[in-house]
Amino acid sequence: MDAKRMELLRELVRNPGLIAVLLNPNQTRFEAASKEIAEAARAVGHRIDLIKASNEREIHSAFKRIEQVRPQALLVGADPFFNARREQLVTLANHYAIPAMYEVREFAAAGGLMSYGPSLTEAYRQVGVYTGRVLKGEKPAELPVVQSSRFELVINLKTAKALGIEIPPTLLARADEVIE
Repeated sequence: MDAKRMELLRELVRNPGLIAVLLNPNQTRFEAASKEIAEAARAVGHRIDLIKASNEREIHSAFKRIEQVRPQALLVGADPFFNARREQLVTLANHYAIPAMYEVREFAAAGGLMSYGPSLTEAYRQVGVYTGRVLKGEKPAELPVVQSSRFELVINLKTAKALGIEIPPTLLARADEVIE
């Protein structure tokens, strides 16, 4: 998913340059995500500045670094900790006027610029289906593993306007939701 987010950022930030990437080093997929994002950035002509944060204080330090290196955009990695700190991340990204890409639509709904990722509504629906199957007597170990099949691109035009960013029409056309 991070590779796809990087491609979408490339459409937003047309000139090759530096993209800050915020990842939680305590996340189990940290190493794999770091490599995947670095490869995706190279493929679209960007360089990355990997910034690590695993607590509130480190998030503030991360944005101080972002202010110093002045990247063209920010990619916030998928992580439950970052989801729980959604308001803080969106507020800081907007304060420092950095175009940011997030994992789920809830970031864009909270004022973030863009998100691309699985539909949490669909994921919660699937949890309900599984719960129902277990309550009807099916054994959890025998249930198939199901991955998200619906992904949403959400763009917040209010935030784009506040940041002075023009969203390319091709990106807007592909958006599942545009917040105006």
